[in-house]
Amino acid sequence: MNIAVVGSSGYIAKYLVEKFGTKEQIDRILKIGRTGKVDLYLDLLEAEKFCYEMLKDVDYVIFTAAVSSPDQCAEDFDYCWQINVSGTVYFITESLRRGCRVLFFSSDAVFGEDQGEVYTENSETNAKTPYGRMKKAVEDSFRNESEFKSLRLPYVVSREDRFCSFCLACISKQKTADIFHPFYRNCIFIHDVAQVVYWLMRNWDEYPYSVLNIAGKELISRVRIADELNRHLGNRLKYSILSPGDAFYKNRPRITQMKSLYIQQYQIIDEDSFTEKMKRELGDREDER
Repeated sequence: MNIAVVGSSGYIAKYLVEKFGTKEQIDRILKIGRTGKVDLYLDLLEAEKFCYEMLKDVDYVIFTAAVSSPDQCAEDFDYCWQINVSGTVYFITESLRRGCRVLFFSSDAVFGEDQGEVYTENSETNAKTPYGRMKKAVEDSFRNESEFKSLRLPYVVSREDRFCSFCLACISKQKTADIFHPFYRNCIFIHDVAQVVYWLMRNWDEYPYSVLNIAGKELISRVRIADELNRHLGNRLKYSILSPGDAFYKNRPRITQMKSLYIQQYQIIDEDSFTEKMKRELGDREDER
């Protein structure tokens, strides 16, 4: 199996490249992006200039590239739309024309503000934020395309994610972390994201739906993440809880509760608790004790 990872220098993409590099079933990984060590250069502002014939032997395109900052998407909407929608749709269209199957990394932002509803794969997408509208636009462009699947991600947790890295740096520097609250998502761990992607590539025809919510079972706040870090790292993180105000929530909902109708049905990832998965993600972390 030959795969291409678009946006290969990103946080999640780098993990996938490393993880899949050990899989015997994967013969080749083509790294595509604008920065870092890539095999093929791609600027989504000029997607038409990419040499798409290089994809002719690629079985799966894993599309992770995007401007993912909700604030940047709001402040520089036209520029981000060119990347997140126009360039993305162009690249995916050309990939499909060359026989590639495409896994597109979308977001729980496609659902809009939480109104007490738990969103599933069957829920209507009604994105309100600029970032959410961009992800929804791509999903809608390929909704009836059998060789396209959209993976909706909540916040993805790992030792290297932005929030955990911030907390670990505060521990190292003996600083108090300011944590915004409330801010809840059905967080998923990065190793589970990799497991879902790998499962879909091996079981594409067995999963007949165009979208999959990669949602954890528990609704998790940043405070809960901090408490889990303390649980496993000897209560070394000192933090204070702050209310960020309305400006912070303008481009990101306070709460988005998402679940999957299919993750457990197809037994794609394990059912361990958030606590157990955090322990596994952190390992012993002797250097933090």
